[in-house]
Amino acid sequence: QVHLVESGGGLVQAGGSLRLSCAASGRTIGTYAMAWFRLGPGQEPEFVGGIRWNGETTSYGNAVKGRFTISRENANNTMYLHMNILKPEDTGNYYCASTYLHYGGGIPALRRSYNYWGQGTQVTVSS
Repeated sequence: QVHLVESGGGLVQAGGSLRLSCAASGRTIGTYAMAWFRLGPGQEPEFVGGIRWNGETTSYGNAVKGRFTISRENANNTMYLHMNILKPEDTGNYYCASTYLHYGGGIPALRRSYNYWGQGTQVTVSS
């Protein structure tokens, strides 16, 4: 079992920056990839981006490319989401997820590909 805890959410003005953290604990060995998803008001869950746990490969959703960056620190089992040039449409609850299933080197963008989920952290971007 893997336990994921997000932190770092809050209220920020448009154009600002925020960094989210996702701390993983439990049976993290064998993690293939981790990812961020978000759920905005009245929207479908959206893949924000993900990272391979044993490499540098990252992948991002089209809405955040060029503005968001994902990194990880294996030493403390933490993944980060660095969000820049935030827009009101970035508002939502941000969840981290992890999977131990392998996807041929890629990073899955579907929610059903992930085995473990955190409780989420709220990000609100004011205009």
